[in-house]
Amino acid sequence: MVDQSIAGPVKAMSVSEGDRSGRARIVIVLLCLGLAAAVFLSLTSGASDASAVNVIRDWLSGAVPFDAALSARDSLIVYDIRLPRIILGILVGAALAVSGAVMQGLFRNPLADPGLIGVSAGSSLGAVAIIVLGATILAPVTALFGTLALPMAAFFGGLATTLVLYQVATRRGQTSVATMLLAGIALAALAMALTGILIFMADDRQLRDLTFWSLGSLGGATWAKIASVGPIIILALAAMPFLARGLNALALGEATAGHLGIPVQRLKYTAIIGVSAAVGASVAVSGGIGFVGIVVPHLLRLLIGPDNRYLLPASALLGASLLLLADAVARTIVAPAELPIGIVTAVAGAPFFLWILLRKRGVVDL
Repeated sequence: MVDQSIAGPVKAMSVSEGDRSGRARIVIVLLCLGLAAAVFLSLTSGASDASAVNVIRDWLSGAVPFDAALSARDSLIVYDIRLPRIILGILVGAALAVSGAVMQGLFRNPLADPGLIGVSAGSSLGAVAIIVLGATILAPVTALFGTLALPMAAFFGGLATTLVLYQVATRRGQTSVATMLLAGIALAALAMALTGILIFMADDRQLRDLTFWSLGSLGGATWAKIASVGPIIILALAAMPFLARGLNALALGEATAGHLGIPVQRLKYTAIIGVSAAVGASVAVSGGIGFVGIVVPHLLRLLIGPDNRYLLPASALLGASLLLLADAVARTIVAPAELPIGIVTAVAGAPFFLWILLRKRGVVDL
């Protein structure tokens, strides 16, 4: 039987959140429509005249294969360039946004970000190592995996950081969130220092590659990359909604969540592994894309409340939509060149992040 002192806050929270459940469902429906519009925009934006209308007409014509009615040029642009880029943008945007929402729920802080646990820095270290040392020390790895060497190195760099972090933060079967946060900052600083050493060793060509990769881009999207990281991201995203009930209870404190029957330790472990897999795989194929994990969950929390049953799927939809829109801007604003997508998200996200900080301190009240 649950203690009344515990049941009271839980009941109050459920009633207040129940008032927002109808709005949350409406917002999720609107976000689905918004994602469809973002996909349409991404499919039609660019130098080619291969529009979405022509593609849909080709699909409805019953031609087999689907691209038979398209010209060879339009077929290449739509199916081998734009479509992989759209799918990768949806996966990466959803992964970063949902990971941010989970981290904010785990740390009980709306300013938490997937980068706090050092996954992004570890992934960057792995990628930079391949770029700089791929022709020398790591030549066997490059020869073995070819074009997949970079994303695989980034993923395993993030995974290694996560394993070290978990070992440091866990004592006697219990994981301290505070220790995890501090250890994540330390590991990120160490990874960035090692990355700096590798950058110092790089030549001019490698420096250009490093700069473009570190700012983030979906320009290298291919079906092979989607096949390599897609299953990892999809599995991580599929597991996240099962954490919603535990994250809701965790908002009342770890002790209270434990009294409510939530396996707190398993919740922490699952959340960290899921976030690490999603973020590591995303950084591996897109580079460093910031602020999506902070801005999206916090904005939705203002609209639909903190109930993770609605917040997590809504974050996936909005994160995917925003990243597709940012990619469309990055491809068109300086056409025919391409602006790194990390610059677009930073320009939009940094002022919003500053507003969050000022709002929490009571400097502004909007």
